[in-house]
Amino acid sequence: MQPFLTDRWGNPSSTYAFGSQLKAPLEQARGQVAALIGASVREIVFTGSATESNNTAIHAALSADPAKRHIVTSAVEHSAVLNHTVFLEKLGYRITRLPVDRDGLLSLADLAAATTPDTAVVSLMWANNETGVLFPVPEIADLCRERGIRFHCDAVQAVGKLPIDLKRVPIDYLSLSAHKLGGPKGVGALFVRKAAPFAPYLHGGHQERGRRGGTENVAGIVGLGCAAELAGRELPTYAATVQPLRDRLESELLARLPAAERNGHATQRLPNTTNLTFPGIESEALLLLLDQAGICASAGSACLADSDEPSHVVRAMKPASAASRQMVRFSLGRETTPAEIDAAVSAGVTTAGRLQRS
Repeated sequence: MQPFLTDRWGNPSSTYAFGSQLKAPLEQARGQVAALIGASVREIVFTGSATESNNTAIHAALSADPAKRHIVTSAVEHSAVLNHTVFLEKLGYRITRLPVDRDGLLSLADLAAATTPDTAVVSLMWANNETGVLFPVPEIADLCRERGIRFHCDAVQAVGKLPIDLKRVPIDYLSLSAHKLGGPKGVGALFVRKAAPFAPYLHGGHQERGRRGGTENVAGIVGLGCAAELAGRELPTYAATVQPLRDRLESELLARLPAAERNGHATQRLPNTTNLTFPGIESEALLLLLDQAGICASAGSACLADSDEPSHVVRAMKPASAASRQMVRFSLGRETTPAEIDAAVSAGVTTAGRLQRS
């Protein structure tokens, strides 16, 4: 990225050579992102974030057939989809938010029952950002295709951690974000299948072949492309590297804190995520002490970190429980070491015990 922040700072949409020579790095990045998810180069649109990608995809599907006023989503979506559908509901759209079970799993039968001839789009995530639980996306895509309904998938958490081949899975729109792949913050991408209808969400210049106005963030896009290529190289060994460490962290915390419990299905989830409830301990207090011990964890999505609201994801899974206010999410990466797992276990046991005694 560094050359595009210093010497190569031209505008790629300009006609002079200093700017137009940046078109090649942009197209290289487009190819790198496309290769990671089994797409063609022309199906990739660069955006400023996955939030923008999510909003754009839903907007495109709704614009394709304005007479259809029904959207199907889930009760555990990321705020980028959840809050957008709340906004659309105020405009008169009918929103069906599918429930999940105690393990965070979605029922295909519930989805099938929810869709109607008035359904314009189904918007469901691939992997939950708080629990890592996976939805049956290939089956969802097939169901939507059979019923002639556009399907948008928020795949931010899944891309780079799971194999994704959009040549085989008939998703119409798929969102991803650079910073979830180890790339820079403030840049994302939207996959738009060649046959899917599209209407720009941001109107402006002719950038991205008229699909997204705004001067291109060249350094960010190059960083996303590089991150996508590296993620593709590491993908074959990612789960085998990360999951044993995740399982060790989880099993040791559950063994040494018997009252604790896992939130989310034991196996149908990402290999790097564990979400645990520590009964009787408020998440905020536990996270503060963990932070003081050098352990970065969260009580949900970073996008909601400033909110006092409990986790809507865990609340949907366990509505009669206080778990949504007493949960902590730990996320691991390829660089996580066994020593860091030991430190996290030690800090977790110590801080939880301290709070239980207070």
